[in-house]
Amino acid sequence: MGVALAQMAPTKTGDSAKGKVLTDAQGMTLYTFDKDAGGKSACNGPCATNWPPLMASADAKPAASYTVVTRDDGGKQWAYKGKPLYTWKNDKKPGDITGDGFLNGAWHIAQP
Repeated sequence: MGVALAQMAPTKTGDSAKGKVLTDAQGMTLYTFDKDAGGKSACNGPCATNWPPLMASADAKPAASYTVVTRDDGGKQWAYKGKPLYTWKNDKKPGDITGDGFLNGAWHIAQP
């Protein structure tokens, strides 16, 4: 079963009030952060509590537009087109996009 999962994209596509969005396996909206640069996450500690990273398995392999970045704590995180992906703790159901524009516009919904 793990082999089949490794072959699939780490995200799905869902609908929101602003159109198509990338989602995690549970259908929750994914976001990108403007302060991330150079294939590295700038969201650690308390930030990562509020914006949980879309974690990748230790043996995850890049595929198509998806890459894997190493976090400060050594964990692996999925990135789309070079931007690390996160969920937002205040989104309660699939389709919620309450994190879009947060922190003076630094957070954005991830769109396919």
